[in-house]
Amino acid sequence: MAAARGRPILARMKHLIPALLAAALTATALPSARGADIRAILDDAARLDALETAIVAVGGVIVAERGYDGHSAAAPTNIKSASKTIVSALVGIAIDKGHIEGTDQPIAPILENRLPRDPDPRLRTVTVGHLLTMRAGLEPTSGPNYGRWVASDNWVRAALAQPFVDEPGGRMLYSTGSTHVLSAILTRTAGRSTLELARDWLGPLEDFAIASWDRDPQGIYFGGNQMAMSPRSLLAFGELYRNGGRTADGRQLISEAWIAQSWEPRTQSRFTGDAYGYGWFLRKIAGHDAHYAWGYGGQMLYVTPSLDLTVVMTSDETKPSARTGHRDRLHDLLGRIIEAVAEERDAAAALTDDKAVGIDDQARRRVTSTESGDNSELTRSP
Repeated sequence: MAAARGRPILARMKHLIPALLAAALTATALPSARGADIRAILDDAARLDALETAIVAVGGVIVAERGYDGHSAAAPTNIKSASKTIVSALVGIAIDKGHIEGTDQPIAPILENRLPRDPDPRLRTVTVGHLLTMRAGLEPTSGPNYGRWVASDNWVRAALAQPFVDEPGGRMLYSTGSTHVLSAILTRTAGRSTLELARDWLGPLEDFAIASWDRDPQGIYFGGNQMAMSPRSLLAFGELYRNGGRTADGRQLISEAWIAQSWEPRTQSRFTGDAYGYGWFLRKIAGHDAHYAWGYGGQMLYVTPSLDLTVVMTSDETKPSARTGHRDRLHDLLGRIIEAVAEERDAAAALTDDKAVGIDDQARRRVTSTESGDNSELTRSP
């Protein structure tokens, strides 16, 4: 009877072996194999004149890192509008902590003393979610209006005083002013500066650090621009999102629900054609969904969950990346990285299957032999 009870255990073991083998292969062989191809891709990327650094991490492991023309992935750089994604994360945390009611909360009561005189009645219908998705309806402060906006004596009031060119919740109107208003909302509702909140709420994230961050005349940290951090810090932030809001040691800093909401297509950029969520652009690259933050000049953070892939690229912050084609070349570079990672993953899966078949056959023969012995024991006459 003891042998009879053992049969289910042996049967289960033969199914565990392939899974254990797959885990072992993923943990050992794959990083070095992927790294060889990706290092070659990053070497070739040196021909991109504006590119300054590139880091590629797969499954939380950095498999390749490059600094070009004397630049270092450990040195702070201005990540420009890629910082909008970080402000979005802080808004999500503030909602989870109860400082902000939710994305449907109207912003006017929060910023009553920052509203312009005789505001357009539609301003009272603008919500936190409208700011996150660039759909406040207000004329953008970015582009040709940027210089005049930052020259004003009150950036928050100036952003809210822009004329309405669409209804709140209408089309996407990319505006750094919208993200700056979010920074003011964070400061007002949480009672601390946005920089203090970032250092507190994201502080447990290893390697994450904001080196410097500009402020407006009222001392509000610049929501959506002029934030300096190292490419490795930006990678750590991307890894936090890739890992469902958890640090490497399992601490939940951002809720998985907020990440899912942030990566949900909510509008579309008329300039790129890409979808946009809560501070993240969304695009399919090389057949995989890539969620990315984009800053002027080509400051890029890409997260491709299907491949456990996080990539950071930083570039010359003084040159535009869209009209020069540099941004598209960075997308193409990511496409090559994705193809290399996907190819290695497929090859590893095939190897795992082959090994598993061999081990499974051996296990099956052993189990069959054992079961035959069990049966003979049970039927043997005393």
